[in-house]
Amino acid sequence: MSFTSKFLKGEIGPDDYVGKTFDLIKKKDSEIRAFITLRKEEEVLQEVKERIKQGGKLAGVLLAVKDNISTAGIRTTCASRMLEDYVPPYNATVINKVLKEGAVIIGKTNMDEFAMGSTTETSYFGPTRNPWNLERTPGGSSGGSAASIAAGYVNLALGSDTGGSIRAPASFNGVYGLKPSYGTVSRFGLVAYANSLEQIGPIAGNAEHLSTLFSIIAGEDPKDATTINYSAEETAPIPLKGLRVGVISNIMESSDKEIVSSIKNAINKMSDEGAIIEETELKNVELALPSYYVIAMSEASSNLARFDGVRYGFSRYSEGNWKETFSKNRGEGFGLEVKRRILLGSFILSAGYYDQYYIRALKARNLIKRNMDSLFSKYDILVSPTMPVLPPKIGEVIDDPIKMYAIDLNTVLANLTAIPAISLPVGFASGLPVGMQIMGRYLSDTFLLGISRFMEQLTGLHDLVA
Repeated sequence: MSFTSKFLKGEIGPDDYVGKTFDLIKKKDSEIRAFITLRKEEEVLQEVKERIKQGGKLAGVLLAVKDNISTAGIRTTCASRMLEDYVPPYNATVINKVLKEGAVIIGKTNMDEFAMGSTTETSYFGPTRNPWNLERTPGGSSGGSAASIAAGYVNLALGSDTGGSIRAPASFNGVYGLKPSYGTVSRFGLVAYANSLEQIGPIAGNAEHLSTLFSIIAGEDPKDATTINYSAEETAPIPLKGLRVGVISNIMESSDKEIVSSIKNAINKMSDEGAIIEETELKNVELALPSYYVIAMSEASSNLARFDGVRYGFSRYSEGNWKETFSKNRGEGFGLEVKRRILLGSFILSAGYYDQYYIRALKARNLIKRNMDSLFSKYDILVSPTMPVLPPKIGEVIDDPIKMYAIDLNTVLANLTAIPAISLPVGFASGLPVGMQIMGRYLSDTFLLGISRFMEQLTGLHDLVA
């Protein structure tokens, strides 16, 4: 059981809660490296005591925050040299919401640089390691947030999900992660990577805490024109009897056998509870990855143009003309993967290639959405493995971009189609956690959370600490 669960049950007080947490971080995080910035213990303890008096759903609860979410007075680096010393003057909307409910930010977690990666290895500050096996990656890009839960430091964290960046590390670390429906959570204060795809979302050690955190951060925000009028109440477990479940067979077939075995065991348990299980196929699934990466890279090249050492970011060079200064600052300020995506995105959007690549990718996105809508006319939820492979070893895919991009196949579908998707632990393979992905119709977020809470009872897998 995590320290947070013990604290919420009144089994330990604030001094023990904070002290034991920092002792564990000091013991383990030199190897795991879940945090980029960790606040001072005495400051955190004082704030925990103040928040307990304040009250709220998360009164005094420690929260880890991905380092691309703006936190006033706390360094926000995006795991990049470009923003190594940046301290925001304002909070993201989601931060104001969790603080209002009494949460205490313990620190900012490691991630792939500017959220570009699937393993948390592209970080300027070095890779995060999977607490279940230190030779393995924790997934990305929200790897530090998920690892901080799996290591037992906290039980709640915020991440962002552009193509699976919450669900991949949730799966690899044996925790729960939700990619919300597009527009249900404000992106104000999130350092932009790909606006039409990304969402801030909750990560937690159990489904109840996941539901609580989502209920806090969801809702319309006048500072973000893409948000909608949406309120999310905390969700009780939803029984599975009569639930129509579509198992996406062509995704199952492309996943490792060990992973499929764990997913099938979970599906059998759902069937035993009265769920109606059918295998189905998603048409044109082969278009998902190429269309996703064309769109994501195009939007990245536009969003990251502001980081030139003149307006924002790393600024060592000032001599010469603007073009020379710009090139030197960006050349040293960005890592290899970020530069790769900016260059490809700029190429895609250039004259002569815009129609050939970007417009075709948007058409493919619409086709995939129509195919998903067709499946949701038959099924209440769609299930698949969250990830097609077990956590790669450190260094195994980082030098092979195509191999790294390919592991996002199962997760990019939800981002392309704006729907909610949850990853929840359903078993282990070779001693490593396996996550099952549940996707639902647009704005069925609380419904998915209720199903996850019931599945949690079936599997008994929650509050897992490596």
